[in-house]
Amino acid sequence: MISDRKLEHLLLCKHYDVQYKNKKTGFKDIEFIHNALPEINKEEIDISTNVFGKTLDSPLLITAITGGHPSALKINKELALAAEDQKIGLGLGSQRAAIENKNLTDTYEVARQNAPNTLLIGNIGAPQIIGDTDNSKNFAQKVIDMIDADILAIHLNALQESIQPEGDVNANGYVDAIENICEIIDVPIMAKETGTGIAAEEGKILEKAGVNFIDVAGAGGTSWAAVETYRAEDRYLGELFWDWGIPTAVSTIELVDSINIPIISSGGIRSGLEAAKAIALDADTVGIALPILKDAFVGHEEIINFINKFNESLKIAMFLVGAKNLKDLKRSNLIIKGETKDWLEEREINTKKYSRRK
Repeated sequence: MISDRKLEHLLLCKHYDVQYKNKKTGFKDIEFIHNALPEINKEEIDISTNVFGKTLDSPLLITAITGGHPSALKINKELALAAEDQKIGLGLGSQRAAIENKNLTDTYEVARQNAPNTLLIGNIGAPQIIGDTDNSKNFAQKVIDMIDADILAIHLNALQESIQPEGDVNANGYVDAIENICEIIDVPIMAKETGTGIAAEEGKILEKAGVNFIDVAGAGGTSWAAVETYRAEDRYLGELFWDWGIPTAVSTIELVDSINIPIISSGGIRSGLEAAKAIALDADTVGIALPILKDAFVGHEEIINFINKFNESLKIAMFLVGAKNLKDLKRSNLIIKGETKDWLEEREINTKKYSRRK
């Protein structure tokens, strides 16, 4: 049943419009202040990062996509080949399906087999780690061992579970379970949303619980309410909550303004220019899924082409603000306007600080 659902998700994301309709990421409300005297050589710009303990050639992460169905094996192989070639990080989809059915483990193992040096991020849902400590530890450890994961991501998807016909809507114990996993598992832990963002209040709770990284996965890209709408017999609830969530730019700013652990900005980022804005807001890396998933159906060469365009547009943005590396980019001057500014000011976050950097 889980395996069939994985296939449905893949096909729906490939063939249907599953993106937010009226809510955007917020990055269009963010503008760089152009530097007419950049005083750097674009060809010497360095976009590498080592925020996760491994040096990556780009701050781009391929965030959690798939696994758990035979059709996903080829997709994860193509993703792994591209990630290994480009020296970027790769996150896999929820590994629950393979824990419950060992015949599906190869759909995840294929990633490490084709990307021996890549930063790999395992994936488990918060509902799967609630309860008995030993069972939770065993479940999490199996996920890590399956792909020799460098990081374990715990995904939060309350909206998707609410709309999904077979969704798990008992969220009692999430925080205690996450704190428990952080204490008993040796690899770093990432908390990640799945398209609806994380506010400052929850970011503080997650940081206190011990997570090492947070992926905001905000609103504006793929709507999992939309995906589940296409699966439901009655589409009323999915259509009603299609645009639910915190815009990615807003969620990014809320977290960098309130916590001290590294932040991954994802959710509707589609170019190196948008990534540059996210990093200038003080995110540490950015994540992209849907466009890369569609390229993966073609092959890893198509993914590499996307990554090259992404990196080039990121470098151009950095050149135009005079940033020779990502540290410099974080000091760039920005103007925040429109709905994004209004949202942040309602949340009592000072937006003017971004336009007054030295």
